[in-house]
Amino acid sequence: MNRIPLLTLSALLVLPPVALSQVAYDQAFNPDVPAPEGFRTNRTSYSAVMDVLAPTRPDVTDEELEALRSVPLEVIFSAVGEYRTNYARGFESTRPGERLVGRALTMRFLPPRPDLTRAATTLAEEGNWDRRYYGRASEEAKPGDVVVAELGGSDGHNLFGDMGAMGIQMRGAAGVVIDGGMRDLTGLMDDRFEGFPVLHRFSDPHTTSWLGVEYNAPVRIGSVTVLPGDIVVGDGGGIFFFPPELVDDILAAAAESEAMEEFQRRLLEERRYRFRDVYPLAPQLREEYERTRGR
Repeated sequence: MNRIPLLTLSALLVLPPVALSQVAYDQAFNPDVPAPEGFRTNRTSYSAVMDVLAPTRPDVTDEELEALRSVPLEVIFSAVGEYRTNYARGFESTRPGERLVGRALTMRFLPPRPDLTRAATTLAEEGNWDRRYYGRASEEAKPGDVVVAELGGSDGHNLFGDMGAMGIQMRGAAGVVIDGGMRDLTGLMDDRFEGFPVLHRFSDPHTTSWLGVEYNAPVRIGSVTVLPGDIVVGDGGGIFFFPPELVDDILAAAAESEAMEEFQRRLLEERRYRFRDVYPLAPQLREEYERTRGR
């Protein structure tokens, strides 16, 4: 009679359950669900990611956006937690010194090829939108929107010139972020674009040729991900992108930071304490500060 070696039998008995329940190499998957009739004419490109996240993304009021204009980027950095890395830099602004604040209206572009051009043209005709996505934004953007365009970065292509920018500006949009280039730098720096900064990687005279392939869907700007409806705060050459549910925390942090700095400035002006005791606050001065805040 053949006997199973005791060592082999013991090894079988102690195998973890997962080892005995692995899925077969050739798995059976449910077939893709065909798009329902008319689905391609949606104004927004469908994103399963955004479908999951939509219930957690509240509306942000115009008043809250206005309040963000005066919040230092350093305060935002301290308040956004795990979103601190969602900061893109290396941009030039057509309106130096002006802050860009708004809600992200995203668009993604690809270099053209004949079949892609044919498909983009068909979709534009079916959905009754301008195939040039800057043209779409000139007809569909809402007040407070910031157009955020993924266009290949420093090796990419142009989004628009001053006429395209003017069309978007006339919709009440707050400005534009281009991970790529633009035309008509001199025109876009004109005073008629006051309050409408365009943050871009470069400018050159080439006409626009890349094709918009996704509208109001997740995009990549530099090394960060931007989701439609993200809050955009740009200052100089850098931009924060963060989810709208963080706005209340940021505004609360800004109020706390302002109160703390005012308290510290007053102590420094009184010249009663060493700088090291005031900044940061020594324990006893911290207790005094907390009392002034009614806590």
